[in-house]
Amino acid sequence: MRVAFISRSTLFEVRGGDTTQVEQTAEHLRALGLEVDILLSNDRIDYEKYDLFHFFNLIRPADILFHQAQAQGPSVISPIYVDYSEFDQKERRGLAKIIAIGLGKFGAEYFKTIYRTFHGQDKLMSKRYILGHKRAMKKAVSSASMLLPNSDSEAQRVAQDLNISFNHRVIPNAINTEVFNVQPNVNRNSKQIICVGQIEGRKNQHRLIEATRDLDFDVLIVGKPSPNNADYLKLCKEIAHDRVRFMDFVDQKELSRLYNESILHVLPSWFETTGLTSLEAAACGCKLVVSENGDTKDYFDGVAKFCKPGDVASIRKAIVLALESDYTESMFERIKSEYNWRQTAKKTISAYQEIIG
Repeated sequence: MRVAFISRSTLFEVRGGDTTQVEQTAEHLRALGLEVDILLSNDRIDYEKYDLFHFFNLIRPADILFHQAQAQGPSVISPIYVDYSEFDQKERRGLAKIIAIGLGKFGAEYFKTIYRTFHGQDKLMSKRYILGHKRAMKKAVSSASMLLPNSDSEAQRVAQDLNISFNHRVIPNAINTEVFNVQPNVNRNSKQIICVGQIEGRKNQHRLIEATRDLDFDVLIVGKPSPNNADYLKLCKEIAHDRVRFMDFVDQKELSRLYNESILHVLPSWFETTGLTSLEAAACGCKLVVSENGDTKDYFDGVAKFCKPGDVASIRKAIVLALESDYTESMFERIKSEYNWRQTAKKTISAYQEIIG
C-alpha cells in the first residue's frame, strides 16, 4: 500500500505538534511495511502513484478540498481540530479582537485564511473555499472515507460544530517512548517547573509567569516564538520574575533530560487537542498541570490537575495542588502501552484496511 500524507505548506517551516504527528506516524507506518510520502499542500502530486490519501488539519479545508478533487481516490483526515475562538475573542487586541467577536468562530478562521493568502504567507489551494470556512470543512469531511480524530472528544466537537455525521476511528496521539522516559541517572530538581511549547499567546506562558511569581520555584520555559509572536516573547521576558529562565527549542534527547530534571510540567494553553509535551513530560516522570480547554481530559483525567487558562489564580491553584500530589504511575504505564507511535501506526493501518481492504 502506498499512502500520500498531505499537510499544510508550512509544516516544516513552522514546526508544531502536527509536524511531529505527521513525521512519526509516517516513520512507524514505514516500519510496518507501508510506503508513505510526506507531501505539502502546495506540492505538485502524481496522484496515480497512491492507493490512499491522508490529510491533516481540518481547520485548513482549502488544502484538503483541492487535493480531494484532483485525486478522486479514498481519503482519510486527521482533523487536529484546534478551536482558537475563545483565545481570539478574549485575548486579541484592537481590530483583531473586533473581527473575532464580530465574525464568530468560522468567520474569523475564514478571515485569517484570506489574510495569510493576501500577504503571501500561504496559498489558497481551492476556489471552493470562497464559499465559506464552515461549508468548506463540511465538504471535506463528507468527501472523506473516514476521519481519524485523536480522541472521542475531538470527534464529538467536529460533529457538533459542523452538524454532520461521519465514519471515524480514534487514533490516539503519541510520543517516542524510547526517548521520553524516566532516566535513573538524572537528578530531579524538586524546585523546578518546566513549560515546553511554542512561545505564543495561545500557549499562555505569560500567565504561568504571573502564577509562579510568589512561589518558591524556578520556572524553565522552553520554546521559540511562532511567526508574528516575537512581541509576545518580549512581553514574557519583560514581566518575568528572577526565577524564570528561557531556552530555545532543543533536540529530543536534551528535552527528555530537561523533563527528567523537573518536578512539574505546566501547559496552561487556551486550547489543546492533546498536548504532546504533556505526554512527553509525564513519560519522563513529571507531574502535570494542563488546561481544561480542548480534549485534554480524554488523555489526562485523573492524573493531571486542570486549570482555567484565563485565570491566574486557577493556574496557581492547580500548580500547588499538583506539587502536593503524588506522581501517577498508571499514567506512565498507559503511555508506554497505548500512547506510543507503534500503536498509533498499527491502529492507522487497521483504519486504512477497513477502507480499501
